[in-house]
Amino acid sequence: MKTLFKTICVIGLLLWAPSCKDFLTEDPKGRLATVYFFDSAADLDLALNSLYFNVARTLFSNGFTGTNLLAGDDISTHPAMGKEALREYDQYDVYDNNAWMPLMWESKWRIVKNANFIINNAGRTPDVDPEEIQYVIAQAHYWRAFAYFYMVRTWGPLPIMLEEKADNEATLDPVEDVYDLIVSDLKIAEGCRINYTREPYVINGRNIAVCQAAAKATLAYVYLNMAGWQLNKGTEYYQLAADKAREIIDGVENGVYNYELLDEYWQIHSWTTNNNHPEVILAAYYNRDVTDNGSGSPCPDFLFDMIQGGWGDTNGEIKFWKDFPEGPRKDMSYVPQLMLLDGNLYDWWYDTDPPSREVVAPVFMKTQQGADRFTDFDYTDPRQINDNGDKSHKIILLSEVYCWYAEAVGRSGQTNAKAIEVLNKVRNRADGFGPVADRSTVGVPDRPHIHEYVNKYPSSMTPNELAEAAYDEHGWEVAGYYWGNIAARYWDMFRMNRVKDHFEYRKLNPMIEVAPGIFRNEKVPVTGTWSDSKMYAPYPSIDSNLNPNLAEANTRR
Repeated sequence: MKTLFKTICVIGLLLWAPSCKDFLTEDPKGRLATVYFFDSAADLDLALNSLYFNVARTLFSNGFTGTNLLAGDDISTHPAMGKEALREYDQYDVYDNNAWMPLMWESKWRIVKNANFIINNAGRTPDVDPEEIQYVIAQAHYWRAFAYFYMVRTWGPLPIMLEEKADNEATLDPVEDVYDLIVSDLKIAEGCRINYTREPYVINGRNIAVCQAAAKATLAYVYLNMAGWQLNKGTEYYQLAADKAREIIDGVENGVYNYELLDEYWQIHSWTTNNNHPEVILAAYYNRDVTDNGSGSPCPDFLFDMIQGGWGDTNGEIKFWKDFPEGPRKDMSYVPQLMLLDGNLYDWWYDTDPPSREVVAPVFMKTQQGADRFTDFDYTDPRQINDNGDKSHKIILLSEVYCWYAEAVGRSGQTNAKAIEVLNKVRNRADGFGPVADRSTVGVPDRPHIHEYVNKYPSSMTPNELAEAAYDEHGWEVAGYYWGNIAARYWDMFRMNRVKDHFEYRKLNPMIEVAPGIFRNEKVPVTGTWSDSKMYAPYPSIDSNLNPNLAEANTRR
Protein backbone atom coordinates (compact mmCIF):
# COMPACT_ATOMS: atom_id res chain seq x y z
CA MET A 1 0.00 0.00 0.00
CA LYS A 2 2.86 2.37 0.80
CA THR A 3 4.39 1.73 -2.63
CA LEU A 4 1.00 2.23 -4.26
CA PHE A 5 0.52 5.50 -2.42
CA LYS A 6 3.91 6.76 -3.50
CA THR A 7 3.20 5.81 -7.09
CA ILE A 8 0.02 7.86 -6.87
CA CYS A 9 2.13 10.71 -5.51
CA VAL A 10 4.42 10.47 -8.52
CA ILE A 11 1.36 10.64 -10.76
CA GLY A 12 0.31 13.69 -8.79
CA LEU A 13 3.71 15.20 -9.36
CA LEU A 14 3.42 14.67 -13.10
CA LEU A 15 -0.06 16.15 -13.17
CA TRP A 16 1.14 19.01 -11.00
CA ALA A 17 3.68 20.08 -13.60
CA PRO A 18 1.90 20.34 -16.94
CA SER A 19 2.98 23.84 -17.93
CA CYS A 20 4.30 27.23 -17.03
CA LYS A 21 0.67 28.23 -16.81
CA ASP A 22 0.25 26.05 -13.76
CA PHE A 23 2.85 27.83 -11.69
CA LEU A 24 0.41 30.71 -11.86
CA THR A 25 -2.30 28.64 -10.18
CA GLU A 26 -2.29 26.89 -6.80
CA ASP A 27 -2.40 23.10 -6.97
CA PRO A 28 -2.17 21.05 -3.74
CA LYS A 29 -1.14 17.82 -5.48
CA GLY A 30 2.43 19.11 -5.71
CA ARG A 31 2.56 19.66 -1.94
CA LEU A 32 1.17 16.16 -1.36
CA ALA A 33 4.07 14.65 -3.30
CA THR A 34 6.59 16.82 -1.46
CA VAL A 35 5.34 15.81 1.99
CA TYR A 36 5.41 12.05 1.48
CA PHE A 37 8.44 11.59 -0.74
CA PHE A 38 12.11 10.94 -0.04
CA ASP A 39 11.98 8.71 3.00
CA SER A 40 13.75 5.76 1.31
CA ALA A 41 16.24 4.96 -1.45
CA ALA A 42 13.39 3.78 -3.66
CA ASP A 43 11.93 7.27 -3.57
CA LEU A 44 15.03 8.63 -5.28
CA ASP A 45 14.47 6.26 -8.19
CA LEU A 46 10.77 7.10 -8.34
CA ALA A 47 11.40 10.84 -8.42
CA LEU A 48 14.16 10.53 -10.99
CA ASN A 49 11.94 8.26 -13.05
CA SER A 50 9.23 10.92 -13.17
CA LEU A 51 11.81 13.43 -14.39
CA TYR A 52 13.03 11.13 -17.17
CA PHE A 53 9.41 10.41 -18.05
CA ASN A 54 8.93 14.10 -18.85
CA VAL A 55 12.27 14.30 -20.65
CA ALA A 56 11.25 11.40 -22.88
CA ARG A 57 7.87 12.96 -23.54
CA THR A 58 9.36 16.32 -24.52
CA LEU A 59 11.86 14.77 -26.95
CA PHE A 60 9.67 12.21 -28.66
CA SER A 61 8.36 14.37 -31.53
CA ASN A 62 9.06 17.54 -33.46
CA GLY A 63 5.87 19.10 -32.11
CA PHE A 64 7.40 19.24 -28.65
CA THR A 65 10.96 20.12 -29.49
CA GLY A 66 11.57 21.00 -33.12
CA THR A 67 9.08 23.24 -34.89
CA ASN A 68 11.16 26.38 -34.39
CA LEU A 69 14.09 24.60 -36.06
CA LEU A 70 12.27 25.05 -39.37
CA ALA A 71 13.86 28.52 -39.46
CA GLY A 72 17.16 26.81 -40.23
CA ASP A 73 18.48 26.27 -43.74
CA ASP A 74 18.34 22.45 -43.72
CA ILE A 75 14.59 21.83 -43.35
CA SER A 76 11.33 23.28 -44.58
CA THR A 77 7.71 22.20 -44.43
CA HIS A 78 4.69 21.69 -46.65
CA PRO A 79 2.92 24.65 -48.32
CA ALA A 80 -0.52 23.22 -47.41
CA MET A 81 -1.87 20.08 -45.68
CA GLY A 82 -2.79 21.80 -42.42
CA LYS A 83 0.81 22.71 -41.60
CA GLU A 84 0.05 26.34 -40.71
CA ALA A 85 1.73 26.12 -37.31
CA LEU A 86 4.94 24.82 -38.86
CA ARG A 87 4.86 27.30 -41.76
CA GLU A 88 4.85 30.22 -39.32
CA TYR A 89 8.35 29.18 -38.22
CA ASP A 90 9.44 28.36 -41.76
CA GLN A 91 8.27 31.83 -42.84
CA TYR A 92 9.79 33.67 -39.83
CA ASP A 93 6.38 34.98 -38.82
CA VAL A 94 5.24 33.25 -35.62
CA TYR A 95 2.11 34.32 -33.71
CA ASP A 96 1.52 33.97 -29.99
CA ASN A 97 -1.45 31.69 -30.65
CA ASN A 98 0.58 29.28 -32.77
CA ALA A 99 -1.12 25.92 -32.30
CA TRP A 100 2.05 23.93 -31.68
CA MET A 101 3.98 26.40 -29.54
CA PRO A 102 2.35 25.47 -26.20
CA LEU A 103 3.72 21.94 -26.63
CA MET A 104 7.29 23.26 -26.69
CA TRP A 105 6.69 25.72 -23.85
CA GLU A 106 4.75 23.46 -21.50
CA SER A 107 6.98 20.43 -21.93
CA LYS A 108 10.10 22.35 -20.89
CA TRP A 109 8.40 23.74 -17.79
CA ARG A 110 7.44 20.18 -16.84
CA ILE A 111 11.12 19.33 -16.79
CA VAL A 112 11.98 22.43 -14.74
CA LYS A 113 9.35 21.64 -12.15
CA ASN A 114 10.28 17.98 -11.83
CA ALA A 115 13.94 18.96 -11.52
CA ASN A 116 13.16 21.55 -8.83
CA PHE A 117 11.22 18.93 -6.90
CA ILE A 118 14.31 16.73 -6.74
CA ILE A 119 16.82 19.53 -6.15
CA ASN A 120 14.85 21.00 -3.27
CA ASN A 121 13.76 17.80 -1.53
CA ALA A 122 15.94 14.78 -2.32
CA GLY A 123 18.66 15.79 0.10
CA ARG A 124 16.61 14.72 3.11
CA THR A 125 16.35 11.06 2.06
CA PRO A 126 17.41 8.94 5.08
CA ASP A 127 19.67 5.88 5.12
CA VAL A 128 21.19 6.61 1.70
CA ASP A 129 24.83 7.32 0.94
CA PRO A 130 25.05 11.12 0.53
CA GLU A 131 27.11 10.57 -2.62
CA GLU A 132 24.24 8.62 -4.19
CA ILE A 133 21.84 11.43 -3.35
CA GLN A 134 24.18 13.93 -4.99
CA TYR A 135 24.28 11.84 -8.17
CA VAL A 136 20.49 12.10 -8.38
CA ILE A 137 20.47 15.82 -7.64
CA ALA A 138 23.22 16.40 -10.20
CA GLN A 139 21.04 14.78 -12.89
CA ALA A 140 18.16 17.05 -11.92
CA HIS A 141 20.44 20.07 -12.28
CA TYR A 142 21.39 18.86 -15.75
CA TRP A 143 17.83 18.56 -16.99
CA ARG A 144 16.85 21.93 -15.54
CA ALA A 145 19.77 23.45 -17.46
CA PHE A 146 18.75 21.51 -20.58
CA ALA A 147 15.20 22.90 -20.43
CA TYR A 148 16.29 26.47 -19.77
CA PHE A 149 18.90 26.27 -22.54
CA TYR A 150 16.19 25.35 -25.02
CA MET A 151 13.82 28.04 -23.75
CA VAL A 152 16.30 30.93 -23.53
CA ARG A 153 17.26 30.42 -27.16
CA THR A 154 13.62 30.13 -28.22
CA TRP A 155 12.01 32.91 -26.18
CA GLY A 156 14.83 34.99 -24.66
CA PRO A 157 14.16 36.40 -21.16
CA LEU A 158 12.40 33.91 -18.86
CA PRO A 159 11.10 33.56 -15.31
CA ILE A 160 13.80 31.80 -13.30
CA MET A 161 11.78 29.38 -11.20
CA LEU A 162 13.76 27.64 -8.45
CA GLU A 163 11.01 26.91 -5.93
CA GLU A 164 7.75 24.99 -5.95
CA LYS A 165 5.41 27.90 -5.61
CA ALA A 166 2.57 29.61 -7.41
CA ASP A 167 3.33 32.99 -8.95
CA ASN A 168 0.84 34.70 -11.22
CA GLU A 169 3.17 37.67 -11.67
CA ALA A 170 6.44 35.90 -12.40
CA THR A 171 8.89 38.41 -13.83
CA LEU A 172 11.21 37.87 -16.75
CA ASP A 173 14.87 37.57 -15.91
CA PRO A 174 17.48 38.78 -18.43
CA VAL A 175 19.01 36.34 -20.88
CA GLU A 176 22.40 36.60 -19.18
CA ASP A 177 20.91 35.65 -15.81
CA VAL A 178 19.29 32.60 -17.38
CA TYR A 179 22.63 31.58 -18.84
CA ASP A 180 24.25 32.05 -15.43
CA LEU A 181 21.76 29.53 -14.03
CA ILE A 182 22.42 27.13 -16.90
CA VAL A 183 26.17 27.26 -16.36
CA SER A 184 25.77 26.86 -12.60
CA ASP A 185 23.50 23.85 -13.05
CA LEU A 186 25.84 22.21 -15.55
CA LYS A 187 28.85 22.66 -13.28
CA ILE A 188 26.92 20.81 -10.59
CA ALA A 189 25.93 18.20 -13.17
CA GLU A 190 29.62 17.56 -13.85
CA GLY A 191 29.42 15.75 -10.52
CA CYS A 192 27.36 12.97 -12.17
CA ARG A 193 28.90 9.53 -12.35
CA ILE A 194 31.43 8.81 -15.07
CA ASN A 195 29.85 5.40 -15.55
CA TYR A 196 26.74 3.93 -13.93
CA THR A 197 26.76 0.40 -12.57
CA ARG A 198 23.12 -0.70 -12.38
CA GLU A 199 20.08 -0.77 -14.62
CA PRO A 200 18.25 1.20 -15.81
CA TYR A 201 20.98 3.84 -15.53
CA VAL A 202 23.24 1.68 -17.69
CA ILE A 203 22.29 -0.84 -20.40
CA ASN A 204 24.71 -2.93 -22.45
CA GLY A 205 27.57 -1.15 -20.76
CA ARG A 206 26.37 2.25 -22.01
CA ASN A 207 25.18 5.09 -19.81
CA ILE A 208 21.47 5.79 -20.19
CA ALA A 209 21.22 8.47 -17.54
CA VAL A 210 23.11 11.76 -17.62
CA CYS A 211 26.80 11.16 -16.95
CA GLN A 212 29.79 13.42 -16.39
CA ALA A 213 30.73 13.52 -20.08
CA ALA A 214 27.22 14.62 -21.05
CA ALA A 215 27.37 17.54 -18.62
CA LYS A 216 30.80 18.58 -19.90
CA ALA A 217 29.73 18.32 -23.55
CA THR A 218 26.62 20.39 -22.92
CA LEU A 219 28.64 23.00 -21.06
CA ALA A 220 31.05 23.20 -24.01
CA TYR A 221 28.17 23.93 -26.38
CA VAL A 222 26.61 26.41 -23.94
CA TYR A 223 29.92 28.32 -23.85
CA LEU A 224 30.00 28.24 -27.64
CA ASN A 225 26.54 29.85 -27.62
CA MET A 226 27.47 32.45 -25.02
CA ALA A 227 30.44 33.47 -27.17
CA GLY A 228 28.08 34.24 -30.05
CA TRP A 229 24.60 35.67 -30.37
CA GLN A 230 22.76 36.26 -27.82
CA LEU A 231 25.46 37.46 -25.41
CA ASN A 232 28.40 37.99 -27.79
CA LYS A 233 31.02 37.26 -25.13
CA GLY A 234 33.56 36.42 -27.80
CA THR A 235 37.07 35.00 -27.55
CA GLU A 236 37.10 34.23 -23.83
CA TYR A 237 34.05 32.00 -24.11
CA TYR A 238 35.26 30.34 -27.29
CA GLN A 239 38.33 29.37 -25.30
CA LEU A 240 36.15 28.07 -22.46
CA ALA A 241 34.21 25.99 -24.98
CA ALA A 242 37.42 24.59 -26.45
CA ASP A 243 38.84 23.74 -23.04
CA LYS A 244 35.68 21.95 -21.93
CA ALA A 245 35.37 19.96 -25.16
CA ARG A 246 39.05 19.04 -24.91
CA GLU A 247 38.37 17.48 -21.49
CA ILE A 248 36.09 14.96 -23.21
CA ILE A 249 38.50 14.34 -26.08
CA ASP A 250 41.37 13.71 -23.69
CA GLY A 251 39.13 11.57 -21.48
CA VAL A 252 38.19 9.39 -24.46
CA GLU A 253 41.81 8.98 -25.52
CA ASN A 254 42.91 8.22 -21.96
CA GLY A 255 40.17 5.64 -21.39
CA VAL A 256 38.25 7.68 -18.81
CA TYR A 257 35.19 7.92 -21.07
CA ASN A 258 33.93 4.93 -23.04
CA TYR A 259 33.11 6.54 -26.40
CA GLU A 260 34.38 6.20 -29.95
CA LEU A 261 33.32 7.16 -33.44
CA LEU A 262 31.43 4.51 -35.36
CA ASP A 263 33.19 3.30 -38.49
CA GLU A 264 30.41 4.29 -40.88
CA TYR A 265 27.96 7.17 -40.77
CA TRP A 266 24.89 5.03 -41.51
CA GLN A 267 25.38 3.23 -38.20
CA ILE A 268 24.55 6.35 -36.18
CA HIS A 269 20.80 6.05 -36.76
CA SER A 270 20.67 2.31 -37.37
CA TRP A 271 19.01 -0.42 -35.35
CA THR A 272 22.36 -2.19 -35.18
CA THR A 273 23.59 0.38 -32.66
CA ASN A 274 20.30 1.55 -31.18
CA ASN A 275 20.81 0.16 -27.68
CA ASN A 276 24.59 -0.17 -27.69
CA HIS A 277 25.85 3.00 -29.31
CA PRO A 278 29.53 3.82 -28.67
CA GLU A 279 29.24 7.33 -30.09
CA VAL A 280 26.22 8.52 -28.09
CA ILE A 281 27.12 10.66 -25.10
CA LEU A 282 23.46 11.35 -24.32
CA ALA A 283 20.20 10.16 -25.85
CA ALA A 284 16.54 9.60 -25.03
CA TYR A 285 15.74 5.89 -25.16
CA TYR A 286 12.34 4.38 -25.93
CA ASN A 287 10.64 1.01 -25.67
CA ARG A 288 7.13 0.55 -27.01
CA ASP A 289 6.62 -2.48 -24.73
CA VAL A 290 6.95 -0.27 -21.65
CA THR A 291 3.91 2.00 -21.62
CA ASP A 292 1.69 3.76 -19.17
CA ASN A 293 -1.85 2.62 -18.51
CA GLY A 294 -3.52 5.72 -19.88
CA SER A 295 -3.66 7.46 -16.52
CA GLY A 296 -0.30 9.19 -16.87
CA SER A 297 1.49 6.83 -14.50
CA PRO A 298 5.22 6.54 -15.08
CA CYS A 299 6.94 3.62 -16.73
CA PRO A 300 9.04 1.32 -14.55
CA ASP A 301 12.35 2.35 -16.16
CA PHE A 302 13.89 4.94 -18.47
CA LEU A 303 12.66 3.34 -21.70
CA PHE A 304 9.37 4.87 -22.79
CA ASP A 305 6.68 4.42 -25.38
CA MET A 306 7.07 6.56 -28.49
CA ILE A 307 4.73 7.50 -31.28
CA GLN A 308 7.00 8.16 -34.23
CA GLY A 309 5.13 9.96 -36.96
CA GLY A 310 5.40 13.17 -38.91
CA TRP A 311 6.45 11.76 -42.31
CA GLY A 312 4.81 14.75 -43.99
CA ASP A 313 5.76 17.49 -41.51
CA THR A 314 9.15 18.41 -42.90
CA ASN A 315 11.39 17.99 -45.90
CA GLY A 316 14.89 19.07 -46.80
CA GLU A 317 15.68 22.48 -48.23
CA ILE A 318 17.04 22.35 -51.75
CA LYS A 319 20.10 24.61 -51.46
CA PHE A 320 21.34 22.74 -48.39
CA TRP A 321 20.92 19.45 -50.26
CA LYS A 322 22.78 20.88 -53.24
CA ASP A 323 25.69 22.12 -51.09
CA PHE A 324 25.91 18.91 -49.05
CA PRO A 325 29.14 17.06 -50.02
CA GLU A 326 28.57 13.84 -51.92
CA GLY A 327 29.39 10.62 -50.11
CA PRO A 328 28.03 8.07 -47.62
CA ARG A 329 26.95 10.76 -45.13
CA LYS A 330 24.74 12.45 -47.70
CA ASP A 331 23.45 9.10 -48.94
CA MET A 332 22.39 8.17 -45.41
CA SER A 333 20.92 11.56 -44.59
CA TYR A 334 18.36 11.64 -47.40
CA VAL A 335 15.89 9.07 -48.68
CA PRO A 336 17.52 7.84 -51.94
CA GLN A 337 14.25 7.89 -53.86
CA LEU A 338 10.61 8.63 -53.10
CA MET A 339 7.65 6.36 -53.74
CA LEU A 340 4.75 8.29 -55.21
CA LEU A 341 1.11 7.31 -55.27
CA ASP A 342 1.56 5.16 -58.36
CA GLY A 343 3.82 2.88 -56.31
CA ASN A 344 6.94 3.66 -58.32
CA LEU A 345 10.23 5.12 -57.07
CA TYR A 346 11.46 8.46 -58.38
CA ASP A 347 14.23 10.94 -57.76
CA TRP A 348 12.90 13.60 -55.41
CA TRP A 349 12.90 16.26 -58.13
CA TYR A 350 10.60 14.26 -60.42
CA ASP A 351 7.40 16.00 -61.44
CA THR A 352 4.97 15.95 -64.32
CA ASP A 353 4.42 18.71 -66.88
CA PRO A 354 2.38 20.63 -65.89
CA PRO A 355 3.44 20.16 -62.24
CA SER A 356 1.22 17.90 -60.16
CA ARG A 357 3.09 17.71 -56.84
CA GLU A 358 2.47 20.40 -54.22
CA VAL A 359 5.97 20.09 -52.80
CA VAL A 360 9.05 18.81 -54.61
CA ALA A 361 11.95 18.52 -52.20
CA PRO A 362 14.47 16.06 -50.74
CA VAL A 363 13.38 14.13 -47.65
CA PHE A 364 15.48 13.25 -44.61
CA MET A 365 15.36 9.65 -43.44
CA LYS A 366 17.29 9.65 -40.14
CA THR A 367 14.32 9.22 -37.84
CA GLN A 368 12.45 6.63 -39.87
CA GLN A 369 12.00 3.09 -38.61
CA GLY A 370 11.10 -0.05 -40.52
CA ALA A 371 7.97 -2.10 -40.16
CA ASP A 372 9.86 -4.59 -38.01
CA ARG A 373 10.99 -2.74 -34.91
CA PHE A 374 14.42 -4.38 -35.11
CA THR A 375 15.16 -3.51 -38.74
CA ASP A 376 16.12 -0.33 -40.49
CA PHE A 377 13.72 1.65 -42.65
CA ASP A 378 13.38 0.33 -46.20
CA TYR A 379 12.83 3.30 -48.50
CA THR A 380 11.63 0.99 -51.29
CA ASP A 381 8.49 0.31 -49.27
CA PRO A 382 7.69 3.42 -47.21
CA ARG A 383 4.16 2.15 -46.64
CA GLN A 384 5.70 -0.19 -44.08
CA ILE A 385 7.02 2.59 -41.88
CA ASN A 386 6.51 1.83 -38.19
CA ASP A 387 4.83 4.60 -36.22
CA ASN A 388 5.27 2.84 -32.87
CA GLY A 389 8.98 2.56 -32.53
CA ASP A 390 11.90 2.26 -30.22
CA LYS A 391 14.58 4.31 -31.94
CA SER A 392 16.64 6.39 -29.55
CA HIS A 393 16.78 10.15 -30.07
CA LYS A 394 20.35 11.34 -30.07
CA ILE A 395 21.01 14.45 -27.97
CA ILE A 396 24.84 14.58 -28.11
CA LEU A 397 27.29 12.55 -30.22
CA LEU A 398 31.07 12.36 -29.92
CA SER A 399 31.38 13.58 -33.51
CA GLU A 400 29.62 16.78 -32.45
CA VAL A 401 32.08 17.35 -29.62
CA TYR A 402 34.89 17.02 -32.16
CA CYS A 403 33.26 19.68 -34.34
CA TRP A 404 32.58 21.99 -31.40
CA TYR A 405 36.17 21.71 -30.26
CA ALA A 406 37.59 22.50 -33.70
CA GLU A 407 35.22 25.43 -34.19
CA ALA A 408 35.87 26.87 -30.73
CA VAL A 409 39.64 26.66 -31.26
CA GLY A 410 39.34 28.44 -34.59
CA ARG A 411 37.01 31.16 -33.35
CA SER A 412 39.33 31.84 -30.42
CA GLY A 413 41.93 32.83 -33.03
CA GLN A 414 44.02 29.66 -32.91
CA THR A 415 44.70 26.40 -34.67
CA ASN A 416 46.26 23.23 -33.31
CA ALA A 417 47.01 19.75 -34.50
CA LYS A 418 44.37 18.08 -32.30
CA ALA A 419 41.55 20.28 -33.62
CA ILE A 420 42.48 19.48 -37.22
CA GLU A 421 42.95 15.80 -36.39
CA VAL A 422 39.49 15.31 -34.86
CA LEU A 423 37.83 17.33 -37.61
CA ASN A 424 39.46 15.07 -40.18
CA LYS A 425 38.16 12.06 -38.26
CA VAL A 426 34.63 13.34 -38.75
CA ARG A 427 35.15 14.08 -42.44
CA ASN A 428 37.00 10.83 -43.15
CA ARG A 429 34.08 8.87 -41.72
CA ALA A 430 31.63 10.98 -43.74
CA ASP A 431 33.50 10.16 -46.93
CA GLY A 432 33.53 6.45 -46.16
CA PHE A 433 37.03 5.98 -44.85
CA GLY A 434 36.35 5.36 -41.20
CA PRO A 435 37.21 7.67 -38.32
CA VAL A 436 40.93 6.91 -38.23
CA ALA A 437 41.61 5.85 -41.81
CA ASP A 438 44.81 6.84 -43.55
CA ARG A 439 43.66 8.72 -46.62
CA SER A 440 47.16 9.69 -47.74
CA THR A 441 47.39 6.84 -50.24
CA VAL A 442 45.61 5.96 -53.45
CA GLY A 443 43.86 2.75 -54.32
CA VAL A 444 40.16 2.59 -53.47
CA PRO A 445 38.83 -0.21 -55.69
CA ASP A 446 35.14 0.40 -55.10
CA ARG A 447 35.48 4.19 -55.58
CA PRO A 448 37.58 4.62 -58.73
CA HIS A 449 36.74 8.33 -59.03
CA ILE A 450 38.91 9.03 -55.96
CA HIS A 451 42.50 9.91 -56.77
CA GLU A 452 45.45 10.90 -54.58
CA TYR A 453 43.35 10.99 -51.44
CA VAL A 454 44.65 13.17 -48.64
CA ASN A 455 43.04 14.49 -45.49
CA LYS A 456 40.44 17.08 -46.35
CA TYR A 457 41.73 19.57 -43.81
CA PRO A 458 45.45 20.42 -43.91
CA SER A 459 47.64 21.54 -41.02
CA SER A 460 48.05 24.90 -42.79
CA MET A 461 44.45 25.97 -42.08
CA THR A 462 43.93 29.47 -40.74
CA PRO A 463 41.82 29.91 -37.58
CA ASN A 464 38.88 31.19 -39.62
CA GLU A 465 39.15 28.33 -42.11
CA LEU A 466 39.17 25.86 -39.23
CA ALA A 467 36.16 27.47 -37.56
CA GLU A 468 34.09 27.60 -40.73
CA ALA A 469 35.01 24.05 -41.74
CA ALA A 470 33.95 22.76 -38.30
CA TYR A 471 30.73 24.78 -38.46
CA ASP A 472 29.93 23.23 -41.84
CA GLU A 473 30.87 19.70 -40.81
CA HIS A 474 28.65 19.87 -37.76
CA GLY A 475 25.77 21.10 -39.91
CA TRP A 476 26.15 18.14 -42.25
CA GLU A 477 26.50 15.70 -39.34
CA VAL A 478 23.17 16.72 -37.78
CA ALA A 479 21.29 17.87 -40.89
CA GLY A 480 17.55 17.33 -40.66
CA TYR A 481 17.75 15.83 -37.18
CA TYR A 482 15.51 17.81 -34.84
CA TRP A 483 14.28 15.13 -32.43
CA GLY A 484 16.01 16.36 -29.31
CA ASN A 485 19.47 17.22 -30.59
CA ILE A 486 20.86 19.95 -28.37
CA ALA A 487 22.74 21.50 -31.30
CA ALA A 488 20.52 21.15 -34.37
CA ARG A 489 21.57 23.06 -37.49
CA TYR A 490 19.28 25.99 -36.65
CA TRP A 491 20.93 26.46 -33.25
CA ASP A 492 24.32 26.81 -34.95
CA MET A 493 22.89 29.45 -37.28
CA PHE A 494 21.25 31.15 -34.31
CA ARG A 495 24.43 31.52 -32.27
CA MET A 496 26.34 32.77 -35.32
CA ASN A 497 23.55 35.28 -36.08
CA ARG A 498 23.13 33.85 -39.58
CA VAL A 499 19.38 33.24 -39.52
CA LYS A 500 18.80 36.66 -41.06
CA ASP A 501 21.03 35.71 -44.01
CA HIS A 502 18.87 32.70 -44.75
CA PHE A 503 15.75 34.82 -44.36
CA GLU A 504 17.00 37.07 -47.18
CA TYR A 505 17.88 34.04 -49.29
CA ARG A 506 14.45 32.51 -48.83
CA LYS A 507 12.85 35.79 -49.91
CA LEU A 508 14.76 35.58 -53.21
CA ASN A 509 13.99 31.85 -53.56
CA PRO A 510 16.07 31.31 -56.72
CA MET A 511 15.71 28.31 -58.97
CA ILE A 512 18.44 25.70 -58.38
CA GLU A 513 19.66 23.17 -60.94
CA VAL A 514 19.20 19.86 -59.11
CA ALA A 515 19.91 17.61 -62.11
CA PRO A 516 21.03 18.39 -65.66
CA GLY A 517 18.48 20.81 -67.08
CA ILE A 518 16.09 20.43 -64.09
CA PHE A 519 15.48 23.40 -61.77
CA ARG A 520 13.52 23.51 -58.53
CA ASN A 521 12.94 26.00 -55.70
CA GLU A 522 11.17 26.16 -52.33
CA LYS A 523 7.37 26.04 -52.22
CA VAL A 524 6.88 27.87 -48.91
CA PRO A 525 7.18 31.62 -49.59
CA VAL A 526 9.03 34.03 -47.28
CA THR A 527 8.22 37.75 -47.34
CA GLY A 528 8.61 40.85 -45.17
CA THR A 529 11.48 42.76 -43.60
CA TRP A 530 14.02 41.31 -41.22
CA SER A 531 13.97 42.27 -37.56
CA ASP A 532 16.02 40.68 -34.77
CA SER A 533 12.71 40.07 -33.00
CA LYS A 534 12.30 37.19 -35.47
CA MET A 535 15.07 35.39 -33.60
CA TYR A 536 12.61 34.79 -30.76
CA ALA A 537 9.17 33.25 -30.63
CA PRO A 538 6.45 35.21 -28.84
CA TYR A 539 5.41 33.92 -25.43
CA PRO A 540 2.37 31.64 -25.91
CA SER A 541 -0.94 33.42 -25.48
CA ILE A 542 -2.12 30.61 -23.21
CA ASP A 543 0.24 32.00 -20.55
CA SER A 544 0.66 35.62 -21.59
CA ASN A 545 -3.10 36.04 -21.05
CA LEU A 546 -2.49 35.14 -17.40
CA ASN A 547 0.85 36.79 -16.75
CA PRO A 548 1.02 40.54 -17.53
CA ASN A 549 4.81 40.42 -17.70
CA LEU A 550 4.70 37.93 -20.56
CA ALA A 551 2.00 39.95 -22.28
CA GLU A 552 3.99 43.18 -22.00
CA ALA A 553 7.08 41.47 -23.40
CA ASN A 554 5.06 40.29 -26.40
CA THR A 555 3.99 43.83 -27.20
CA ARG A 556 7.64 44.88 -27.45
CA ARG A 557 8.40 42.26 -30.10
